[in-house]
Amino acid sequence: MSFRSVNHQDQLQDLNNSTNCRELVTSPSSSSSTCTSLTVWRKSLIFSCKGFTVIGSDGNLVYRVDNYSGRRDQTILMDGSGKPILTICRHKKLRIVDNNWFIYEGEVLGEHDYTTSNKTSSSRKKPIFCVKKQMKILQSNINVLAHVYYHGISDKRYSYIIEGSYANRTCKVLDAKSRNVVAEIRKKQAVTGGVTFGLEVFVLVVMPGFDSGFAMAMVLLLDQMFS
Repeated sequence: MSFRSVNHQDQLQDLNNSTNCRELVTSPSSSSSTCTSLTVWRKSLIFSCKGFTVIGSDGNLVYRVDNYSGRRDQTILMDGSGKPILTICRHKKLRIVDNNWFIYEGEVLGEHDYTTSNKTSSSRKKPIFCVKKQMKILQSNINVLAHVYYHGISDKRYSYIIEGSYANRTCKVLDAKSRNVVAEIRKKQAVTGGVTFGLEVFVLVVMPGFDSGFAMAMVLLLDQMFS
């Protein structure tokens, strides 16, 4: 049994510095004053776990990831109370891990709970999104990191594009049709001078109308792809 860190409340308070959403490049139809700003800490609040802690602008815990098993092929995004929201899985094809990640609603427990090939089974969950890592050698635009498809890559037309550099914590999720920014990852800026957060603490800004849980799933995928 793992135990929570006794000083995690103080750590969360240290991370809860205000973020000005107006710095985000927005579409003309969006209101920057109503965007959602989340502080993402690349650390679990439970000992012996790898994960993420996501804090809202009010200082409350919004999302969490606590990876007990250390498996990189399956990650569960939970809300602040620990309820599973999304499960991210990386499937293996012919025992070889490919460059596709699948996002499922809720929690899936193992390979028997989901499939991408058997469409006749109603008891098995189907992915709501597929994210395909862009291979650098196959593209002319090296700024593109991944494409996001509804349901699966069989749809052919992707819905979102992820661009930028996750290593530098400067990424944008864009709507494929309008090219409007719907979410952005950027470095955490200190309110007062003399404080640096490094790459383990950064900001996720989500535009109005875009689901913050899905935006956080993009963060988890980018971390798996490029860390």
